[in-house]
Amino acid sequence: MTKIKESYSVLHIDPNELFREGLSRIFCDSSLVVVEDVPSFEEALNHLPELKPDLVIFDPNGYSEDALAELTSRIRETSPGSRIVILTDKVALTRLASALYAGIHGYLLKNMSTDSLKQSLRLVMMGETVFPSVLASLLVNNRFVASSNGSATSGHGGLSPRETEILSCLVNGLSNKEIAIQRDITEGTVKVHLKGILKKIRVNNRTQAAIWGVQNGMVADVFRHKRAIAVDT
Repeated sequence: MTKIKESYSVLHIDPNELFREGLSRIFCDSSLVVVEDVPSFEEALNHLPELKPDLVIFDPNGYSEDALAELTSRIRETSPGSRIVILTDKVALTRLASALYAGIHGYLLKNMSTDSLKQSLRLVMMGETVFPSVLASLLVNNRFVASSNGSATSGHGGLSPRETEILSCLVNGLSNKEIAIQRDITEGTVKVHLKGILKKIRVNNRTQAAIWGVQNGMVADVFRHKRAIAVDT
């Protein structure tokens, strides 16, 4: 786990001003210190280079899955040391899939208790990945379960075994270069396979393919190896 600090700086992104103020007050007696709260991603990106907060909390409502992945990537590029947590009021499995692909560190719900929220965020700052138990149980135990060898169940979308392997890598957020190294093939070959995958499963880009993969049994490694912590609200 990550070394524990006395306090952590927080950038909070939420369109609801009342909720932003409420969260700041909830954190006033904790190690979490809201150093900036803003209503939009666009404004947040203006503050990130200067603040480089320990934690970024945001509500993705109003953004598509593609936009969520892109904005999360921009946060990671601008402030690579920041932990990133979604705090929202909706249980959306496709959004969770997109968030997993983008590399967030927690997906929490606004209806959880204040004590559970603070404890969950403390775990995130200690290096854990935290999700509500309702989402984790669906991914691990229900129709989103991967087969024992780590691949999706056969026959999905007419994918070949190699395409299934590559899509599984995509679900886990690997770049083309990382997939090539892991599978001992060239980046050009990876691109050819990805093109074929997109065509077969009828999606337009990598993010949509990753979401499709989770929906069809390719559980991200964070859940397969149970490195994520599920919390009750």
